[in-house]
Amino acid sequence: MSFDLEAIENPAFLKDLSLEEMNELAAEIRQFLLTNIAKTGGHLSSNLGVVELTIALHYVFDFSHDRLLFDVGHQSYTHKILTGRAKDFSTLRKFHGLSGFQKRKESPYDCFEAGHSSTSLSAALGMAVARDLKKENYEIVPLIGDGALLSGMALEALNNIGYEKKKMIIIFNDNDMSISHNVGAISKSFSNLRTSNEYNDLKDDVKDFLKTKKHGKSIISAISGFKDMIKKQVVDSGIFKEFNLEYYGPIDGHNIKDLIRVMEVAKENDEPSVIHVVTKKGKGYWLAENDQIGIWHGVGPFDIKSGKALVETPPHYKAYSKVVADMVEKIMYQRDDVVTITPAMIAGAKLDSIFAHFPDRSFDCGIAEEHAVTFAAGLALNGMHPFISLYSSFLQRAYDQINHDVCRMDLAVVIGIDRAGLVGDDGETHHGIFDIGILRPLPNLIIAQGKDAEETEKLLYTAFNQAHPFAIRYPRGNVYYKGNNEDIAEIAIGTWDYLLKNNSSKSVILTYGNDVNELLKLINESENPYDLINCRFIKPLDHQMLDELALSGKEIYVYEESILSGGLGSAIGEYYALNNQKVNLHICAIPDLYPQQGSSRQIREELGIDPLTFLKTVKV
Repeated sequence: MSFDLEAIENPAFLKDLSLEEMNELAAEIRQFLLTNIAKTGGHLSSNLGVVELTIALHYVFDFSHDRLLFDVGHQSYTHKILTGRAKDFSTLRKFHGLSGFQKRKESPYDCFEAGHSSTSLSAALGMAVARDLKKENYEIVPLIGDGALLSGMALEALNNIGYEKKKMIIIFNDNDMSISHNVGAISKSFSNLRTSNEYNDLKDDVKDFLKTKKHGKSIISAISGFKDMIKKQVVDSGIFKEFNLEYYGPIDGHNIKDLIRVMEVAKENDEPSVIHVVTKKGKGYWLAENDQIGIWHGVGPFDIKSGKALVETPPHYKAYSKVVADMVEKIMYQRDDVVTITPAMIAGAKLDSIFAHFPDRSFDCGIAEEHAVTFAAGLALNGMHPFISLYSSFLQRAYDQINHDVCRMDLAVVIGIDRAGLVGDDGETHHGIFDIGILRPLPNLIIAQGKDAEETEKLLYTAFNQAHPFAIRYPRGNVYYKGNNEDIAEIAIGTWDYLLKNNSSKSVILTYGNDVNELLKLINESENPYDLINCRFIKPLDHQMLDELALSGKEIYVYEESILSGGLGSAIGEYYALNNQKVNLHICAIPDLYPQQGSSRQIREELGIDPLTFLKTVKV
């Protein structure tokens, strides 16, 4: 039997399929995902691993009425196919296209949205309480995996769920991976559970038991003695009993028949329960199955046969993340007090070489940004100089720790803010446009961003040679790289740099990051006599230069790829207001909204803040 996936409108057709047909459907969906993600890019391994699991979920439940939450949300591609969106997969993660996550405006089958991990259980409990207060009747099914259960927020929610005892069915998708391998004591506990002799014997007992029993409430009574054996042999070595949750599993996550049976059993339970499902991340594509470091977690377009990327990094270009990681590694060779920390982003942050060469001074904390920052604070208090790499949008989760544990005690922690600015395909949950407004009010903190690779290296060198919290921003993507700078020098903190200066000019443009060189090129091509200043320090400001600009009487234009509120333009406006200096200040930045997915160019053009449009507003 062959399925026309693009003709699927909703999952109701699954009820009429035999087990053999559902397995055929799983194979076709897996091939469809591989073929389409190879063209568009996207989250590959996670979605290849949950095909059978998603089919079983839609067979057992009716998510036009019931609630299904994916955590992390990038595991929802098969769900999108089964709910009528296969025909739009050519637009996946593109401008005005299909989101790479659940999106409520896309489908009534999407009840929640999340690009970050570990949110599903808290949201599910809220839904369950609302359902019961309103005396409604529907199932709530959070599917949590890819390391999301190891986060503090998820564990906090489990604790509350076990106390409130509201009915929900938690699917724990255990693939032993977040992006790369999971770390920590809890992960080790799950690993022991999966590989123990008791589990292997128990798995066969579960299969035999489920084959002989009918669905319905009678099975709950019959299973009670068997449940005691589960608790004795397996669950006591895990965490779910401690949270007072009913436990089923482990179950083979690629066996649709067993998945359906255990989900039907769990539906009969009136309290919160956990179905522990073991899946293979990347299943069906050998390169993804054998990936140990996360290369195939999120991919750009690639050739399926060879696995090679279709868009290669040009010669003499280097990922900004790699520029930073290599510079940190160079400093680690020179100094024994420098350590590196990441919350589950070794591959994404290009830290693999550091972890290979400095295993005793590099630490993966798992998906735990809050813990990672306070861990860094503890290191700094005891004579170490930690570097912590955080994506800008994930940094938001650790704001309290940066504030309370690092900045308040004025500790020498270097924070690498990766993916600063508009990030493209992952969309509004991942744009790094809020970190300046979040961090700028914090005392003692220095915030900087280089205009190119070389200046980024100098800022990093500066950061490790001073004694205050120092946040250095850098964008997603590649940058021209001349090569290692052996004579690297510090940059005086709080100093800006004129790139263009003309006494006859009427206007001066202030910007930072990649926009410095972009505007420099456009201004030179236009031959307009604008002044251009590289504001490489966003905090502290260059007060001397600002005072000179106020005296010059020139129109001052600030251009930045950050949210308007709290950005560099806001900081400059505050400075002039506090010092009673009258200036003509204009700010071009991202307005008060969440930008959609798309390239920086596409988003800026839609918002009317692209460089060309901006320059047309600057007084000549």
